[in-house]
Amino acid sequence: MSVRVFVPRDSTALALGANEVARAIAREAAARNQEIQMVRNGSRGMFWLEPLVEVEVDGERIAYGPVSEDDVASLFDAGFVSGKAHSLLLGKTEEIPFLKHQERLTFARIGITDPLSLDDYLANEGYAGLQRALSMTEEQIVQEVTDSGLRGRGGAAFPTGIKWNTVRTTQATQKYIVCNADEGDSGTFSDRMVMEDDPFMLIEGMTIAGLAVGANKGYLYVRSEYPHAIAVLNDAIALAEQAGYLGERICGSDKAFELEVRVGAGSYVCGEETALLESIEGRRGIVRAKPPLPAIAGLFGKPTVINNVISLATVPVILARGAAFYRDYGMGRSRGTLPIQLAGNIKHGGLVEKAFGVTLREMLVDFGGGTRSGRPIRAVQVGGPLGAYLPLSQFDTPLDYEAFLALGGTLGHGGIVVFDDTVDMLKQARYAMEFCAVESCGKCTPCRIGSTRGREALDKVIAGEDREQQIHLVRDLCDLMLNGSLCAMGGMTPFPVLSAMDHFPEDFGITRHTAAKEAA
Repeated sequence: MSVRVFVPRDSTALALGANEVARAIAREAAARNQEIQMVRNGSRGMFWLEPLVEVEVDGERIAYGPVSEDDVASLFDAGFVSGKAHSLLLGKTEEIPFLKHQERLTFARIGITDPLSLDDYLANEGYAGLQRALSMTEEQIVQEVTDSGLRGRGGAAFPTGIKWNTVRTTQATQKYIVCNADEGDSGTFSDRMVMEDDPFMLIEGMTIAGLAVGANKGYLYVRSEYPHAIAVLNDAIALAEQAGYLGERICGSDKAFELEVRVGAGSYVCGEETALLESIEGRRGIVRAKPPLPAIAGLFGKPTVINNVISLATVPVILARGAAFYRDYGMGRSRGTLPIQLAGNIKHGGLVEKAFGVTLREMLVDFGGGTRSGRPIRAVQVGGPLGAYLPLSQFDTPLDYEAFLALGGTLGHGGIVVFDDTVDMLKQARYAMEFCAVESCGKCTPCRIGSTRGREALDKVIAGEDREQQIHLVRDLCDLMLNGSLCAMGGMTPFPVLSAMDHFPEDFGITRHTAAKEAA
């Protein structure tokens, strides 16, 4: 009897040898006359266990990992196709604590299904949201998303329903849906996992968005560094078109929606929505002045919904199960769940989907297991390279948009990068200024010049030249960038710089008293 064996096709697993493991399993099975059905699923998000091999026994998945090519023969010897004991046996996949204690709504299918199997998708609540949306008016769809409390998962946390309603009520003969998949923040990979491991979910979410606002055309803007995601998306779009879930008459209705993948050219600032629009239109990615807002005059001058991958990928579950179901998760104004990405010096790096309200300490200790080096955690950066550095004293902060804003930081895209006690925070602050100087589009002076002068000033601090004067200059530059930059590139660069100076003044050669006085 054929046994189903699952080996991930996610690019993280591939980088760790998943293809070699899959080929070795196929060879070994053939040599032993063992009939197997190989399923190339997505990753479960437990990257320290990749390649994670699963086998289906009596309707349950049994996990082994991390598996190398050299382990395959011994797995067969031990009887892994029957779920038998082996040194790499992890037990029932769903019972692994890292997975068991999550609330997977957006990532419910990821790691379970074959990403390009429409049958798998449909068997796991796929397109249930679209079917319901087809029976609703535009206003009803937008109201459902509004009532769910969904906010932008790309960093700004703007209410998704309000953005959609603005586009819906703006009169135009043509409207667009744009997915911002230019995932450039350090320590983030949730967008990539959605695109590679459950692409139909994103396609469904964009289609529902199109129905909600009266748009019949969508663009997926994907960074060029994601070749696997680009290939999977194009294949999934073709399959959805063939099955009638995209095109002129969606599911036999009178509604139409088309999707196209556009590939970026490696610019971090193209993650900013207006620079992204410039890039799609074939120009250099430079930030546009606002107004007009993209919701009024966006792509090609037409009303445009621009949402992050996770925002759009979450829409299907909201439509399928209702706004109240999603709204019941979370805290305060942060409703639902957030895919949190653990990276850097962390023992258990990977993706955790939890309801808003879980604390930073719970993420770092209960899920992350502390540092990979075994040394104490000294700082974490949340929200990408422009996020604030948080010290140990702030680790009990709940993951909530307003809670992080109160700390002078941002929850952003949900990326958490961990540093142990060997980190030099002066060098990290200098890196933030350098990053901005390199990645700035150059349109506004505070960002273009402020970051360059900031890097120069911090170089002098590192060299021990006029430290107090240079630190005072850096704070002035940060104030200018915060209040004068055209977009978040320059406006948020001060977050990591100021938080490093305020919480780790000893690395800058100043006392905490002096740091507090300067901050005031």
